[in-house]
Amino acid sequence: MSESTLEALGGGAAPPAQFGHDALVVCDNLVRIFQSGSVEVQALQGLDLLVDEGEMVAVVGASGSGKSTLLAVLSGMDAPTAGKVRVGRWDLMAMHASDRVAYRRTMVGFVWQQTSRNLLPYLTSRQNVALPMTGTPRRQRAARAGDLLDLVGVGHLADRQPHEMSGGEQQRVAIATALANEPQLLLADEPTGELDTTTAQEVFDALRTANREAGTTVVVVTHDQAVSGQVERTVAIRDGRTSSEVLRRHTGGDATHEEYAVMDRAGRVQVPKEYRDALALTRRVRLALEGDHVSVRPDGSAR
Repeated sequence: MSESTLEALGGGAAPPAQFGHDALVVCDNLVRIFQSGSVEVQALQGLDLLVDEGEMVAVVGASGSGKSTLLAVLSGMDAPTAGKVRVGRWDLMAMHASDRVAYRRTMVGFVWQQTSRNLLPYLTSRQNVALPMTGTPRRQRAARAGDLLDLVGVGHLADRQPHEMSGGEQQRVAIATALANEPQLLLADEPTGELDTTTAQEVFDALRTANREAGTTVVVVTHDQAVSGQVERTVAIRDGRTSSEVLRRHTGGDATHEEYAVMDRAGRVQVPKEYRDALALTRRVRLALEGDHVSVRPDGSAR
């Protein structure tokens, strides 16, 4: 039987799976351009990223690399310019304003760096956590709020207002608030940026509890090496693209760290600056297939 006959009968080869078809978060050649007068600023320049359900991922990078823009797009607070971005069943490129409201209420939770942006100052902790649960009976809201505050270790602060708590306590209440509607994805933008080391660890532990016990996928942007060093996967962004990933594995009680360059869908790989400087790599480089690896040499160098 010919291939054309097989295809006509539905027996041809299955179409290739879409990029990231089984991931919770999919960014495929994601672009975000801001217009400032006559100047265009490309915050994201073809970023590729996959996050599986249940993962806890740290995103790192220099100021201006695109980290916060990525979270703004994933949260539905900002709209992408081009490319593809999907979270669960939601196509963020195709959403209307009403869709964004529903998406932000049901799919994602968000924690800001500034404690003042996370909580209403005139409400207690319990009231702040219960507030997003619109449409849920009052008794159920109160019970769930109490459970979430207990989950992140601040149940004893249920009746206090933000000004009666430390910065770290406020951030843990903010995490509980972000979890109120059982989101599949929790986004945190520098949640420990204003905190000392001990308090920052308490906030990170609350995020990890949300990940492990509530089953929420967590993506946290951070400059804190102590935080990024405690997750199994750290994604580095440089110039609006994912440039490298560090994977941490535990074998026999020991942790191993391996850093990988990220190749995007077009086959592009960002070579770290220290490598470029060490080998004087500039505009053009020589690539050679060497059996089981590819070598990269300065233009004109000898083998």
